[in-house]
Amino acid sequence: MLMVIGSNMTEAHPVAATFVKNAVLNGAQLVVVDPRKHKLTDFASLHVPIRVGTDIAFLNGLMHVLVREDLYDRKFVSTCTAGFEELKQKVMEYPPERAAEICGIDAGMIRDAARRIASVKPMMLCYTLGITEHTCGRNNVLSVANLQMLLGNMGVECGGVNPLRGQNNVQGACDMGALPNVFPGYHSVADPANRAKFEKAWSVSRLPEKPGLMIPQMMEGLVTKQIRVFYVFGENLANTEPDIRKVEHELASAEFLICQDIFPNETTKFAHVVFPAAAWSENDGTFTNSERRVSRVRTASNPPGLAMPNWWIFKQIAKCLGRDWTSDSAREIWDKEVSVLAPQLCGIKYSRLERNGLQWPCPDETHPGTCILHKDGQFSCGLGVFTPVDWTPPAEVPCDEYPFVLSTGRRLTHYHTRTQTGRSEGLNEILSEETADISPDDAGELDIEQGETIRVKSRRGEVEVKARVTREVPKGMVWMAFHFRGGNANWLTNPAFDPVTLTAEYKACAVRLEKIQERGVKNV
Repeated sequence: MLMVIGSNMTEAHPVAATFVKNAVLNGAQLVVVDPRKHKLTDFASLHVPIRVGTDIAFLNGLMHVLVREDLYDRKFVSTCTAGFEELKQKVMEYPPERAAEICGIDAGMIRDAARRIASVKPMMLCYTLGITEHTCGRNNVLSVANLQMLLGNMGVECGGVNPLRGQNNVQGACDMGALPNVFPGYHSVADPANRAKFEKAWSVSRLPEKPGLMIPQMMEGLVTKQIRVFYVFGENLANTEPDIRKVEHELASAEFLICQDIFPNETTKFAHVVFPAAAWSENDGTFTNSERRVSRVRTASNPPGLAMPNWWIFKQIAKCLGRDWTSDSAREIWDKEVSVLAPQLCGIKYSRLERNGLQWPCPDETHPGTCILHKDGQFSCGLGVFTPVDWTPPAEVPCDEYPFVLSTGRRLTHYHTRTQTGRSEGLNEILSEETADISPDDAGELDIEQGETIRVKSRRGEVEVKARVTREVPKGMVWMAFHFRGGNANWLTNPAFDPVTLTAEYKACAVRLEKIQERGVKNV
């Protein structure tokens, strides 16, 4: 049994989707929870088309049924978790009828889904950015964790809460400390002992005792001059951040902007200095994927021109600043520093990273790695903690002036902002421009034909794109991607953020459609 919620796996994670499809073909049941009827729903025994931004109401409704009908794992809950009574009190506020009204579905579908997922054990739950890219993204994640603990699907093979990462080494970046509140290995910067440990290892003093800034705060700081130097490493912010006009103003306000990337892109146009970096196949290193598996990356070809490995560029900058770092290869950095300072990685050395890699935690060099976290219900903090959460609507909802909800995502043909895939003639032939996906009902009401150029407009901007009329999209919804500069959905998206994670609400904003006519524009 698998539940996929907020994830268009067939296009955003096609390799992972292949495993899901094969499981279904081998007899597994699949429940897909998503506003769109994307291609993965063809394999689903149940598709639940909830409204955009109603995941918590749906999940609370599921848990209401599980508790009310005594379908949850009483033994796991009583022995391995804490806070059940508080969770029960909250989900009792979401009977299927109330949840269904919020979600725009039938109450019977919530009961059906709850009974299905309780009938097979274990169940694997997968989610992607359709869960996290909301102003309630953190609470969405807590809610899926609540569900899996309630069902006792934690710490077992083919169970768990499985985030399908948005890029190939997101997990590895977090492990290395690319977060504002931790050092490598998830050492909190607020802990004096952690600061002392890294001050000694790095031969520095007075490491910050408070978390640093997140991307939205940094971007705003460029305008206020709180941030005077901005270093953008491997990210095309001018295309990926919400409300591109706002982003361009912020980047243009930078006193000194450095970009380090493998190709020129929309962000490097704002840079005062650009460092050409080697691509992944032109460098040695490691990737860590969603299941915490550390794998080797080996050089397949030499970097072109002046491009150099990222670690080498950072080392030269450090040398100019008076620091002579001794490690002189990716292997030395890992073996002498990373695997020494991060307890989860102490047993992972380059010499062991052959064949299929190793999964952390791996505390010593005799350890085989950890395939399954929280085994036998043993959570890192002792007990799994239920965290009750309430449903909250998106920051911007449809109204008379902007009657449609825009949601965004990725298409199979291209990757992110096409920094890489846009240089492939074959891929550009397959998909050469952005479209606005709308339902046949809306197209009919607005007299919009397949392939007709229309204007999509939000409170922040507008784009002209071709209409793609498809039954994948429900009535009242517009769906777009951000691969192409001209038709980029981020000219429209809302810079509203989750208050804790500061993740932008890419999945919901209000728009209107304008039919472009030869004489004037008809607003619809």
